[in-house]
Amino acid sequence: MNFPQPEHFGYIPETEKARIMESTAKARYIRQSARKVRKMLDLVRGENVEKALNVLHFSPQKASKVIEGTIHSAVANMLQTEEGKTTDTETLLIKEAFVDEGPTMRRFRAGAMGRVKRIRKRSSHLTIVLTDEKS
Repeated sequence: MNFPQPEHFGYIPETEKARIMESTAKARYIRQSARKVRKMLDLVRGENVEKALNVLHFSPQKASKVIEGTIHSAVANMLQTEEGKTTDTETLLIKEAFVDEGPTMRRFRAGAMGRVKRIRKRSSHLTIVLTDEKS
């Protein structure tokens, strides 16, 4: 019985594909709400890593320090791999950057007329994905 060969389906073997390097870094349990972190993350999503680090380093928001550290970690993760050692760090782009809600700590405080008010201390999880892809 003759089976169709892979080249007939537009299949390109893995050895012929251009290798696209990616690296991921996660910061979990950030003691800031996802909404506030997302505000800073929107400034750097899709940007060059060098430009993003400049923007974050000189912004006064608390979230910028966490995002900056996570980007540094993702670059270090990229350089740890065998293929990543030859990667030029100036060509790296932020492919994906998203923040999710983490667990919420609940605290209680005295309210008006003897009632109790709930205080929600929110946290978040940040994920950064870098790539050396040009598109």
